[in-house]
Amino acid sequence: MAKLGKKRKAAEQKVDKDKLYLIDEAMALVKEVNTAKFDASVDLHIRLGVDPRKADQAIRGTVTLPNGTGKTKKVLVLCTPDKEAEAKEAGADHVGLDEFITKIQQGWTDIDVIIAAPNVMGQVGKVGRILGPRGLMPNPKSGTVTPNIADAVKDVKGGKISFRVDKYGIIHSSIGRVSFTPEKLRENAAELLQTVNKLRPSSAKGTYMKSVSVASTMSPGIKIDPRDI
Repeated sequence: MAKLGKKRKAAEQKVDKDKLYLIDEAMALVKEVNTAKFDASVDLHIRLGVDPRKADQAIRGTVTLPNGTGKTKKVLVLCTPDKEAEAKEAGADHVGLDEFITKIQQGWTDIDVIIAAPNVMGQVGKVGRILGPRGLMPNPKSGTVTPNIADAVKDVKGGKISFRVDKYGIIHSSIGRVSFTPEKLRENAAELLQTVNKLRPSSAKGTYMKSVSVASTMSPGIKIDPRDI
């Protein structure tokens, strides 16, 4: 087992593992206990009372964080030539089709989000096995398969994120960076939690939001009281 450094030990001591913190307290504390020397990501972990194996309980969706994510996402748009100018003008980092399908087949995945026009999904399907496990496969439910290319690019650049429950029933999502104020982190967290809450399936029984915690890239987890959400 790896030994904890002095900074990490000090951070661990500041967090009461048995306490459920109010959301405002948690967002202030996650900044205080961060030990990274870089502007680390702040992530929310939401454990849901759902069975992801059931189609109607495999929660997924999108949300536009009011204060953005603090990270400029690299966007690839896969489209026909008539849509390329629109995509570039909206701020896409890479635009094209065949050449990028070939690059992906050769192992290139240096992008954060892929947006595709509906009429090219046949070609995109060729690299589905590469993109799927990396969470990069365009999907209509996340707004990344759309004829409205410009709007989709602007949404992603403006702080729109997609999320989905994993096989353990947990949603992991970034809500900003440690350089954000506690207020901005709280606003982003509240927006995500409210969106997840609205997606509660009628077939899910018992407690829906079982637990919520927040942590930065290099900090201990801080439990948030679900009743304060």
